Amino acid sequence: MGESKGYIRTSDDKGSINICQNVVAVIAAAAAVDVDGVHGLYQSPGREITTVSGKRGLSRGVRIHLDGDNITADVYIIAEIDCPISEIGAKVQGAVMSAIEEAVGKKVMTVNIHISGVSLKKALKEA
Repeated sequence: MGESKGYIRTSDDKGSINICQNVVAVIAAAAAVDVDGVHGLYQSPGREITTVSGKRGLSRGVRIHLDGDNITADVYIIAEIDCPISEIGAKVQGAVMSAIEEAVGKKVMTVNIHISGVSLKKALKEA
């Protein structure tokens, strides 16, 4: 999900700040996996799932699209099956939007959540 690198650019009389879209993807991913009921991020088949404890490839379950100052995020998650999935999606949507806006200082136009799979609750799997 690593497309051509775009940047969110902010300029003033002191210079410019350029934030790579991959950085924004990591911010979105961290916010998503922090939501209760999210087992991890979904990656394309054949790749391992990035779980809450996983650091490697954290942004692989997130796509960030930049069009000027417009930011759109697509987040692919695996939800825990014993949680209300639509509520998880709404919470992830809010968390991702807030995290990006707070971190980069730009308004996020859209956050699309894709529930790409379900998993047993983490605590049950670890027992």
